[in-house]
Amino acid sequence: MLTLAHPATLDQWHAKLALTFARQGLDKTVLAKRKHEGPLLVQKTLYPEGPGICHVTILHPPSGIAGGDVLEIDIDVRDGAHAVLGTPGATRWYKANGRHAAQHVRIHLAADACLDWLPQENIFFEQSQASMSTCLHLQTGACAIGWEITQLGSIGKATHWDEGCVQLNTELTLDGEALWLEAGELYADSPLRHSGNGLSGFPVLATLWAFGPMLGTEQVDDLAADLPWTQNLRAGLTHMPQPNEQGLSLVRVLGLHVQDVKRLLIALWMRMRPLVLNTQGAHLRLWNT
Repeated sequence: MLTLAHPATLDQWHAKLALTFARQGLDKTVLAKRKHEGPLLVQKTLYPEGPGICHVTILHPPSGIAGGDVLEIDIDVRDGAHAVLGTPGATRWYKANGRHAAQHVRIHLAADACLDWLPQENIFFEQSQASMSTCLHLQTGACAIGWEITQLGSIGKATHWDEGCVQLNTELTLDGEALWLEAGELYADSPLRHSGNGLSGFPVLATLWAFGPMLGTEQVDDLAADLPWTQNLRAGLTHMPQPNEQGLSLVRVLGLHVQDVKRLLIALWMRMRPLVLNTQGAHLRLWNT
């Protein structure tokens, strides 16, 4: 169903997508419910890893977000289900023209639910005024791993992002209790972009988050020891033990080129997925296109 906007806002997109994944029978995950308004859709469900893991690609046909656009995505993964969600390409945020743009992602995971959240990068172009929020609400026993990748401007330009503002907000709760809250507002002319305490001049930033069984000290040390720290790519790992033998891991990445950042995140996901989701990593076909 495509819902047309009010005539005064025909040049703006307000889109919503709600997906519910549930376990069917002994070992199959199905897309039990889906509802959309406006240009947010999903392709057919795929099972490259077998019936227990349902792969879905989220599509945004306009392929870009302009000033005034608002996208809302709600994901509900029921008890015992496992979903893998990605996007076919980068999300491009364009000139605001005096209007704010936003994307809100809300994810709910029941006990024993699993999720891989693997979207492609967000690219914020000149004079974008945008906010992104990702809220993950987990119940005890749920496991999830995912990332967010941000590129500031077009890397082909010498200055690449002269005007604009981006708000990046993330929240993770367990049984209603906040475990990780992060809110950041970055202006194009902010000194944090070039500060050693900020982005150190890097145009690409990313965070990989993983919640599941608590990692051992040796596992954390091995992962951290393999992270790069070069002129083109830097990364650091934090692991925070939680009650009930669970843990939250965060990997922060800065890079000059988004391709290098994505390769690092994919390699980390391949290593961490067996530890966090008890499932071997398997490259998504989308990454080969």
